[in-house]
Amino acid sequence: MLTAKQLKGIQQLQQQCEQYDTIELKLNWEMLRERTDDSLDFFVFRDEELIAYLALYGFGSTVEVCGMVTPEERRNGHFTKLWHEAQQVIEDKGFKKVLFNAPGTSESAKGWMSVQPCDYSFSEFHMHWHAKELSETADIALRTAVPEDKSFETALDAEAFSLSLEDAESYYSERLSRVKEQRYIIESGGTALGKIRVTRSYNESYISGFAILADFRGKGYGGQALQWIVQHEIPTGNTIKLDVETKNENALKLYERIGFVQQERQDYYEVLRNLAVK
Repeated sequence: MLTAKQLKGIQQLQQQCEQYDTIELKLNWEMLRERTDDSLDFFVFRDEELIAYLALYGFGSTVEVCGMVTPEERRNGHFTKLWHEAQQVIEDKGFKKVLFNAPGTSESAKGWMSVQPCDYSFSEFHMHWHAKELSETADIALRTAVPEDKSFETALDAEAFSLSLEDAESYYSERLSRVKEQRYIIESGGTALGKIRVTRSYNESYISGFAILADFRGKGYGGQALQWIVQHEIPTGNTIKLDVETKNENALKLYERIGFVQQERQDYYEVLRNLAVK
């Protein structure tokens, strides 16, 4: 578990970097606040101030890497040092795929990535919902997922997000400890046809894991389910957020039609493991 000092330092460093670079970092705060493994976070403190930070986020056999360095301490080797430390943990935990996550407009991130053994993989848009009139959702119903839904959820995750079934099951198990996350099964006429998750945390409602069975796509069920979620989150006063791959044009059009607006673009780079510096 991260200490109060560490969490405060991460938050202050994030605010400093975002203001300086005019970016939005994706630090997966819902995961940071619920950390149970203290080997996934790497710090450089100076005089009680956090000046560099790197985090690992495991998703099955894939691990995402994100980090930041205070502007005045960049080019001093802090992030490279932390990355060297993180690589050993990645090896020890047996992760098979490593992805760096960086804001698309961050020049410092691009500069560091340009000399690393990695290739650009894909990008996502971070999207926020802006108030818009929503339509009826009479054709679908959402219910809270129960343990008996595990096989449905994991099979749909594997199919929709190109995961192995082993990774999907591992990811399912990891998420069970997230007490602020609500999992829903999307149904129509009593038939399960999709799923969606919502995490409420610190004035945010983050939507993830949204997927519809292939046979039911293009029939309006997904749009109704997403509107149902938005309607239920509006009373919280939270900012409603989600991420979508930039090449997923169908999903982008759907989200924009419902009222989601593009914010920061996040770029992902896959580390070439056999070339990574030891």
